[in-house]
Amino acid sequence: MLPMTQEDGDLDSLVRKRIRALRVAQGWSLEELATRANLSQSSLSRIENGRRRLALDQLVTLARALDTTLDQLVETADDDVITSPMIDSTHGLMRWPVKGDPGMTVVRQRLTQPPPENPARMRAHPGREWLVVLSGTAVLMLGHRRLRVETHQAAEFPTMMPHAIGTAGGPCEILGIFDRDARRGHQREGEERDARDTGE
Repeated sequence: MLPMTQEDGDLDSLVRKRIRALRVAQGWSLEELATRANLSQSSLSRIENGRRRLALDQLVTLARALDTTLDQLVETADDDVITSPMIDSTHGLMRWPVKGDPGMTVVRQRLTQPPPENPARMRAHPGREWLVVLSGTAVLMLGHRRLRVETHQAAEFPTMMPHAIGTAGGPCEILGIFDRDARRGHQREGEERDARDTGE
């Protein structure tokens, strides 16, 4: 048997703490999780307390009982927790990729213009978008509706609905979260806008 390294020991301890934390978050007793995972209560107690070796088959069963996956149960936080934004000074944007789902993007934007009143300038593309107003008041044009979104309010909508966003009565800052399809739609629109601006 190979000796356990410090790294192995840290992961072992993390997994045990995670099992207990997930059980407690569900409001389950040792007995209830043990029943769901087809383990004895004493075996589960020893697993949580580090007095029983972690076996792969038991971890798979526990992950399923806790409504998670084996990968999530044993993942570490060794990757960078803090990330810096990518700055798009041309469009006044700050972008952060979401590590948990590479298809998701978080964007911070300062708006200074009201939304276009002309329906022909409203966007529509596959996906969903979520935004929160950090400061000021935003105006969201959504189909035939005109919605005011105040500071600390949020809006979520399918981007297949023709939409546009701007400001009301002064600059505002928004934080938007786009799924993969919405992000692609906005990227294409940005490229088309750049082409128009440069006369290409």
